[in-house]
This record gives sequence, structure tokens and C-alpha cells, in this order.
Amino acid sequence: MTDLSTNTAGIHSPNPFWLASAPPANSGLQVQRAFEAGWGGAVWKTLGVAIQNVSSRFGGHTVHGVRGAGFSNIELITDRPLDVNLKEIAQTKRLFPRNPIIVSLMCESEQEWRDLINRSIDAGADGLELNFGCPHGMCERGMGSAVGQEPKLNERITSWAVRHSTVPVLVKLTPNVSDIVPHGLAAKRGGAHGVSLINTIKSIIAVDIDRFVPEPRVGALSTNGGYCGAAVKPIALHMVAALAREKSFGLPISGIGGVANWRDAVEFILLGASTVQVCTEVMLRGFGVVEDMVEGLQEYMRTHNFHSITEMVGKAVPAFSEWGDLDLNYETVAKIDASKCIGCQLCVAACHDGAHQCIHPVEGSRVPTIDEAECVGCNLCQIVCPAEGCIQMVKVDNGYASTSWNEHTQEGALIRPKKGVH
Repeated sequence: MTDLSTNTAGIHSPNPFWLASAPPANSGLQVQRAFEAGWGGAVWKTLGVAIQNVSSRFGGHTVHGVRGAGFSNIELITDRPLDVNLKEIAQTKRLFPRNPIIVSLMCESEQEWRDLINRSIDAGADGLELNFGCPHGMCERGMGSAVGQEPKLNERITSWAVRHSTVPVLVKLTPNVSDIVPHGLAAKRGGAHGVSLINTIKSIIAVDIDRFVPEPRVGALSTNGGYCGAAVKPIALHMVAALAREKSFGLPISGIGGVANWRDAVEFILLGASTVQVCTEVMLRGFGVVEDMVEGLQEYMRTHNFHSITEMVGKAVPAFSEWGDLDLNYETVAKIDASKCIGCQLCVAACHDGAHQCIHPVEGSRVPTIDEAECVGCNLCQIVCPAEGCIQMVKVDNGYASTSWNEHTQEGALIRPKKGVH
């Protein structure tokens, strides 16, 4: 049996999949449909002082014909009346008492924070998420990422929220910083019970090359938006892992950024997240995507002998190291399975033009040959190969003992000769 239940900073959920604070969590009916579909929890779209949104709001990034590889929005916090949101939160909580509702908040003065917090908790919020990440519109008004980019502001406002809250407080961190760790530590100093990350990345998604206006276009103008979707997952994974391995941090993490399937969720959990939040994939495919996520996660846990999410959290963190700690004498070379090769020669072009010139075409054969003496094991051929399992990177026993750059510079350990040097 596998137990998918989670505990993130005291917020208990039947499974680790939460709706992120975004358009899919904008109303009671949406969140209720999500819970019916199998989502574990939901972070309600950010509440605050009433605003007016614009039209258009969303932009998509297409890569090699794949739509939705990246996504951007210039939508702000909820433009629905606060009373209506609070009424729907209360109604949804009554209907789904086991599914946590975390209410995202954004405002300015301590008085505003106190009032919003009290009203959200009265409506049934199981937790709060402080939106310190929005990279457009609100930051120009001194909120969102304007707070998230300043550790002192982060700490101060977090302390206000914690002071006035009777439920767990998560701080949603902005990725628009050079190093996430100081900002996570600022949230901890403010008393946060956990963090969620990442929020969207400041960006321009595209340009209308006929009208000469960036996308999405609002009349004759546009603005920078928040970039999200599958393309941001590597950035999100790095920032989650950076906090998870920071020994002085130690807070629970809700991971966000490019979660499109169960594999993505597993990666976030192994790097330290106890829950994952999803937005873009729901916007592109609907609430039903959670069914495959839940089933895939359960099967992964069964095949890897994990009985609970807790056993998985942070399992890969010890392997996340600095470059100077990597084994300089570890060596791999590429091997081509001739039975799977389709003769496309993509590996030849990539290796000759983009790597180390060690894969060569063979006249009269569809299968290229690899000069293993020159192969540096860079993986590029495996990445470009369209035939699954055709190219493998195989470890070579080169007779050299393991040593890192740090060990080499300190102790003078032997490093194997560079390829291509004769």
C-alpha cells in the first residue's frame, strides 16, 4: 500500500497535488470541480484590494511546433469582490472538509494584512500563502516581487502575517533574484512555517512582428509578464533544491514550476518538496490531468518501495553538490545500438558541429561509428537521437582513482589525460 497523504508546514492533504494560486483557482466552482477530479488541495487566487485586469492577458511560447512549452500572463490578483471570494471559500470548505484551502494574500499595510488574514481564516482557510512573487503590475505598486526581492521587507511582512494568523503561513518566493537562499532565510526569520516556490519569471513571451508590439497585446501596448509552464521547471528545481540542502533553512517546501505530469512531481519531491502546485498544465488540459498524476505517482512509489511521501522528500538532495566536488576521473563514452539506429545522422551533425568530432558516418552503412578514444561523454548525441534507447552513455574503467577538483588542488591527486591531447 502507498500513502499519498502529505503534511506541509502543518497543512494536511490527501495527496501532494495542489492547484497553484492562479486562474484555475479563481472561484468556488472551479476549486470544487478540482477536488471532485482528485486534487489534494488548492491555493486560492490571490486576494487583496480590488483591481481591474486587462485584455488580452495570456501568451504562449511554441518550440518546434509544441504549443505551451512556455506560458506567460499579465493578469494580476483576483478582480472578483472580496466578499464573494470569502463566501465561496467557506462554501467550498464545507463541501470538501478534507481538502486544504490555502488562501493567497497580497496587500500593503499591517492593518490590511491583519484584516485579510482574519477574514480568510474565518472563511475556513487551512493556511495562508503570502504572494511575494508577482513580477508585473503589483510590484510596480510596491507589492509582489517588490517585497520578495528585498529580504528585510520579506522578513517584516512575514512577521506581521505570522503575528496575526492562527493557521500555517507559507511565503511564496520570487525567482527574480540571483540567489534564492537569502530570501528563504528571510522568510524563516519572519516566522514562516514554510515556503512555496517558484513564482513566475519576469519575461516578454513574444513580439508581434507585423504590429511591432510585444505579446500579449493590449491595444497598441504590452508589458512584461510572468513566465511559467514546462520551460521553467529546471529553474524551479534548482531553487527548491538550493533551499532544501541549506542546513540553516529546514522549512517545508511546496514546489511550483512546470509540473506537467507525475514524473515532474517526483523530481520536485526528491529535491525537497512535500507538495507540488500546478497551474499551466491545468490551463492547457483541464483538471482531469490529476488522475494520471496520482496513478503515476502511486506506481512509482510501488516500484521503488516507497510507502509514504515522507520517505521520498529530499531523497536526491545529498547528490546535489558543487562542481568542485564532482569526480574528475569518472568517464563515460557513447555506444550506439545498431539494431535501434534509424540512420538519421543527427548524432553525426551534432557531434561534428556542436561537440567533440568523435562520431563519424560510415560509407554504405546507416550506423555511424564512434571514436571512443576521442569521446568525452558529453551526452549531446544521446540528447539529439530520436530513437529511444539507441545511444547509451557507458562508464569506462580508465584505471584512475576518483578525485574532485577540490581534492586535486589540495592533495595533488592524479587526473586522467584530456581527450584529444597527444
